[in-house]
Amino acid sequence: MKKFKKLITIISLISAALFLTAALSSAYSFRVHAEPNTSYGPTENAPNASDKTTTGDGSFTLSFDGDTGSLSSTVKILLVLTVLSLAPAILVMLTSFTRIIVVLHFVRAAIGTQTSPPNQVLTGLALFLTLFIMWPTFQQINKNAIKPLDQGKITEEQAVKRAEKPLREFMYGQTQTKDLDMFCDIADVSYKDGDYDSVPFYVLVPSFMLSELRTAFIIGFLIYIPFIVIDMVVSSVLMSMGMMMLPPTTISLPFKILLFVLADGWNLVISGVVKTFY
Repeated sequence: MKKFKKLITIISLISAALFLTAALSSAYSFRVHAEPNTSYGPTENAPNASDKTTTGDGSFTLSFDGDTGSLSSTVKILLVLTVLSLAPAILVMLTSFTRIIVVLHFVRAAIGTQTSPPNQVLTGLALFLTLFIMWPTFQQINKNAIKPLDQGKITEEQAVKRAEKPLREFMYGQTQTKDLDMFCDIADVSYKDGDYDSVPFYVLVPSFMLSELRTAFIIGFLIYIPFIVIDMVVSSVLMSMGMMMLPPTTISLPFKILLFVLADGWNLVISGVVKTFY
């Protein structure tokens, strides 16, 4: 029975190989004997057929949305997909997301809960807080750049410049001067005092991110202080009682959570972080 199955398999493979060889040879012979087409023109079934033929001079005519200058639906879809692909980078580099998510992770680490709240909850909270803080900036971008571009009143280059202005105003208020001066020195860029519009965007963005990280770490240090005091008190009590084998974090964790709840910690942390942007 096994020999019979092997024989059938071998015969099937040989038949398939012969069929493939015959198909390739017929296709090759058709390509060789086909006469080259020297002129191109419309066929009877082609839409918008005319009697004109392309002579092959390399010239062509392009019509863009009826010559009205507005964006077609295909171009709009392409722009939307481009923005969506760059959305994570834009969210991290140009908004308040970095400071918020770093502070929230410091809160979780200071309390000592490893996975509570989970990363999905912290990220979702940071996203909506970012939307809350950046909403006036997004409204200006929508009013001054997106709507005029959609109506065909301005070009794409003008829309980019108009969208950049509200983002610059937001980042100017959060960027520290020493960070901006450091990157300007590295890039060999100079600007007048108070004239931040002359600073290139590629210099402003890393300066803003560095300032955001510094501010987030300062807030995180202040959050850590009361929880470190609880750890020191618990460790001292356990040492005095001779319980050196008992991990202090196991005993201090309920007291940390109790302190955080009684002090309304989430309200203090969220309100404190949000108010740093105003």
